Amino acid sequence: MKLIRKTKAKMTIPQTSLPDIVFMLLFFFMSATTMRDYEGLNLVLPFAKQIEKLSSDVHVSTLWVSKEGMLSVDGKLIDINSIRTIFYEKRTADPQLTVSIRADAQVTMEMMHKVHKELRLADALKVNYSANRAI
Repeated sequence: MKLIRKTKAKMTIPQTSLPDIVFMLLFFFMSATTMRDYEGLNLVLPFAKQIEKLSSDVHVSTLWVSKEGMLSVDGKLIDINSIRTIFYEKRTADPQLTVSIRADAQVTMEMMHKVHKELRLADALKVNYSANRAI
């Protein structure tokens, strides 16, 4: 006697609702995800009696100096000895470069002197200081 083999039904995933599921997941992740804000150095800028705004941010590079002595250029933490090479390269690429120094009010003059010395050696002589307007 010969056994008759039953044919197995093929199980498939229905693909008609797949785009709906993909879009629901997309909307969920878009609404649940938060974008990371810029996490720079914590600074309390000194106050100034008179402030003049720069006309353009095109030829400006910002150097952040915290009271702990940490330095940041373009969002990257750097060592004080690398200021010379970084700003020399930036200065050769853009001769109209203005270095905007954003230093905490508690930064020591020794630290600022070291920063100025490195900028002088990099031939970045056009320097701007950022401050808050006094109330």
